[in-house]
Amino acid sequence: MTNGWVDIKNTDVILAMGGNPAENHPVGFKWFIEAKKTRGAKLVVVDPRFTRTAAVADFYAPLRPGTDIALLLGIIRYALNTGRFHQDYVRIHTNGPFLIKPEFSFTDGLFSGFDPTTKKYTKDSWAYTPDPKSQAYGTDPTMTNPRCVLQLLKQHVDRYTPEMVERICGTPKDKFLKVAEIVTSTGNAQRAGTVTYALGWTQHSTAVQIIHAAAMLQLLLGNVGRAGGGVNAFRGHSNIQGATDTAGNTEILPGYLKTPTGELQTLADYYKAAIPQTLNNQPWASMNYWVNYPKFMVSMLKSVYGNASTKDNDWGYGWLPKIDGNYSWMYIFDDMYRGSSMRVGGKEPGPEGFITFGMNPVGLGPNSKKMIAALSKLKWMVVVENAVTETAGFWDAPKMYGGAPASQIQTEVFMLPAANFAEKDGTFTNSARWLQWKWKALDPPGLAKADQEIVSRILITVQNLYRKEGGVIPEAVLNVSWPYSNPVNPDLGEVLKEMSGKALADVKDPKDPTKVLKTAGQQLDGFGQLQDDGSTLCGNWLHSGVYTEAGNNAQRRSTADPTGLGMFHTWAFSWPANRRIMYNRAGADANGQPWDPTRPSIKWDGTKWVGDVPDMKPDAPPGTYGAFIMLPEGVGRLYAPSLAEGPFPEHYEAVEAPINNPLHPKVTSNPVALTFHSDKDTFGTPDKFPIVCTTYRLTEHFHYWTKHQVAGVLNELQPGFFVEIPEPLAKEKGIANGSKVKVTSARGSIEGTAMVTNRLPAMNVDGKRLWHIGFPIHWGYAAAKGHEGPLANFLTPSAGDPNVWTPEYKAFLVNLEKA
Repeated sequence: MTNGWVDIKNTDVILAMGGNPAENHPVGFKWFIEAKKTRGAKLVVVDPRFTRTAAVADFYAPLRPGTDIALLLGIIRYALNTGRFHQDYVRIHTNGPFLIKPEFSFTDGLFSGFDPTTKKYTKDSWAYTPDPKSQAYGTDPTMTNPRCVLQLLKQHVDRYTPEMVERICGTPKDKFLKVAEIVTSTGNAQRAGTVTYALGWTQHSTAVQIIHAAAMLQLLLGNVGRAGGGVNAFRGHSNIQGATDTAGNTEILPGYLKTPTGELQTLADYYKAAIPQTLNNQPWASMNYWVNYPKFMVSMLKSVYGNASTKDNDWGYGWLPKIDGNYSWMYIFDDMYRGSSMRVGGKEPGPEGFITFGMNPVGLGPNSKKMIAALSKLKWMVVVENAVTETAGFWDAPKMYGGAPASQIQTEVFMLPAANFAEKDGTFTNSARWLQWKWKALDPPGLAKADQEIVSRILITVQNLYRKEGGVIPEAVLNVSWPYSNPVNPDLGEVLKEMSGKALADVKDPKDPTKVLKTAGQQLDGFGQLQDDGSTLCGNWLHSGVYTEAGNNAQRRSTADPTGLGMFHTWAFSWPANRRIMYNRAGADANGQPWDPTRPSIKWDGTKWVGDVPDMKPDAPPGTYGAFIMLPEGVGRLYAPSLAEGPFPEHYEAVEAPINNPLHPKVTSNPVALTFHSDKDTFGTPDKFPIVCTTYRLTEHFHYWTKHQVAGVLNELQPGFFVEIPEPLAKEKGIANGSKVKVTSARGSIEGTAMVTNRLPAMNVDGKRLWHIGFPIHWGYAAAKGHEGPLANFLTPSAGDPNVWTPEYKAFLVNLEKA
C-alpha cells in the first residue's frame, strides 16, 4: 500500500477493483465516504458482482472474473490516445523515455525469448539499449522514439480498443468508456486519483501483472507519490502486512531481503546476486538504496547469531539456511503428496514432518483433496492453534474429500494450544504499514500459551538436544542468540527493540567521525544508522525506528496532524522511517514543488524536503536523485523486465479458461503460469464445466474462525454455506431460491443453499453468453455443531501466479445443478 487508509479522504477519484472494501474492510471504508462527502470524489467500482461497495458507487461496471488486465490496458490506451495522462510526470518520474533493445518484440501472445520446452523466458532481449558513448543507456526525453518505453507501450495496448475490452471482459462499451473517462480525469497536476484492490487481484495466475497494470495506469496519470493517489492494497487480516514484513514467505528474509540459495556460499556471492546494479542516467541519478544491503544484512545476522556472528566467519552467513528451489505453499504440498522433491527431479525424499503455526492449510490451500492426501503421507505434524481446524483433524475428513480411512493413516499429530489475538500483546501492522501496539486483554485459558513461548520452548529444547546428543550443523542451531530477560517467554517489547535495532559499539557520524551518533547499547533512530561492520544489530531494517531511545513508537496515539492531510506522524509508526506516503518525491515536479500545492506530500523549501518524511535524501536538492530510490533506474517502471511473463502486462485467460483468448487463441492462458501435474491435479474444460466460479468473504464471518464459536452471534447472521446464482441461470436450471444445489469442478463436488440474486449479470463474451457464480470461503467440516459446511477450496485448482505463486481462487470452471 503506497499511501494509507486515511489518505483516501484526499482523493478526487477512487477506482475500486479486485476488492469489496465496504464488505471486507468496513472500518477503513469510511475514508471512501469521507472523500465523497468532503471533496465530491467519484467512486468507480468494476467487479463481477454488484457488491455492497458498488451499491454506494457513483458508477458501476461489470466484468468477467479474471479479465482485469484487459480493462486496465483499455483505460491506458484511452489515456494515451486522448492525451489524458500527465506527460511531465511520465517524462521525469518513469522509464517512459528509456530505449529498449531492438530485439525485443511481442508476437501472437508471446514476448521475445520464450522457450517452449522450459516454459520460461530468456530476458536478454528485454534489456534497456546501452549508450555506446557511456556506461549508461539510451533515453529519448521527447518520448517520440519508436523504441522508447512510452511508444512501445502505445503499440502494445493499441489492440485493447473499447470493442475488444467488451469482447474479452463482457463490459459494455458505453460503461467501459465512462469508467475510462472518470479515471483519466486525474491525469493532470490539479487532480489526484487512487486505485484500491485486495484478494480479487492477488489470487489469479496473472496476479502480479494485474497489479503492474494498475501501477502503470497510476504512473501514467501521475498519481503515485501524491496525497490522494497511489496503488492501495487492502490486507485481508489485521496483521498480514506484519507477517509478510517479517519473512512470512519462503523467498524472503525479514525486511524483504532475499533468502539465499545453496550456490551462494559466501556473503560476497550473495551480495553479487542480491544487489541490483545502479543504472544512472538522465535526467538524474538513482540512489539505488539497495546498495545499503550489507548494512541491513549484517545487522540482521547480528540479531540472529549475536556474539557468535563475526567478520571472520562472514557474520554467520554460512549458518543461515539456504534453499535449493521453490518452497512456497503449493510446492511444499506437492512434494508432500508425491513423497519426493520435484525441485531435484524427484531424487530427494519429500518432507517427513510439518509444523503449521496459526494456519489452516487444508482450508486455505487449493485443491483440498490433495492437501488432505498429502498430510496423510507424513510421519508427524505439529499444529499450533486455538481451535481444532480441518488441518488438525484432517484424518477425520468426510468421505467426499477422498482421504484414506483413519486407521490407515500413520501421521502422528500433535496439537499445541495457542493464545488467541486478544490473549497476547505485540504489534499489528495494518494495510497502511502502521505498526500499532496492542495490549493483552486477558490470559489464555488452560494450557494455551502465547506464540513467543511456544517458539521459545521448541528452540530451547532443540538446542538442549543438540548439546546432549549432537546433530547435523550444530553451529546453525546452537549459535542462535536468545538474549531475552525471560528466554522461555520473551517480553515482546524486548523483541520489538531487537527488530528496531541498537548500537553494539559507538556509531559515528559519517560526515564528522569525531561526533558519536549513538553510544554502545543505545537504540538506533532508524535504518540510516545501520552499519555493515558488526557495530549495529537490527532484526528488520524496514521496522528500524519503531523503538528508539524515546520509547515504543508503536504505542504512540497522538492525533496531531499539522499537514491537515491525515498523516498523523505521531500516531504509531509507519514503515519505512515513519513515512506515510511512499515515493512522495514523485508528488513534486522537477523543481521540487508539489503538483497540487493544496495537497503537498513533500516540497523543497530551498534547503530541505518538508511535509511527510521524504522518500529521498532529506537535503538532496531537486534534480539530484530520481524519486524511486529502491529501483536501480531511479524512476517508476511502466516497463518491468523483472517479471516472469513479460515486461508489459497482457491479457491471458485463467488456467481453466472458459474461452479461447480472443487476442491470441494459440496462447490462451499465461504461458508461464504455475501448474502441477500429480494424479490429484486435474483441470476442467468448458465443454464439461461451462460456468466460471469465484470465491469471496463476508463481513459477518472472520475467515475460518467464526464457525468454531458455539454461541457466536456472527454464526447466526450467516448461518450456513450458500451459492450465489444469477436469477436467469437459476431459472434456466429450475433452481429455486433456498433450494439445495451442487457445484462441481474437475476436483469434486460440494452442496449448498441457492441464493438467487440479480448481482451477477450474464456476460456476453466473444459472441457467447457466459455465466458466473460465487460462494464464500468461511465454512469447513471442523466446526461447532450445526455450523459445518463444505470447504470452498475443495473445488479450486493447484495453479497460480509464476512470480509469487499465489493460487488462482478467483476464476475457475464449474458446473451447476440441483442437488
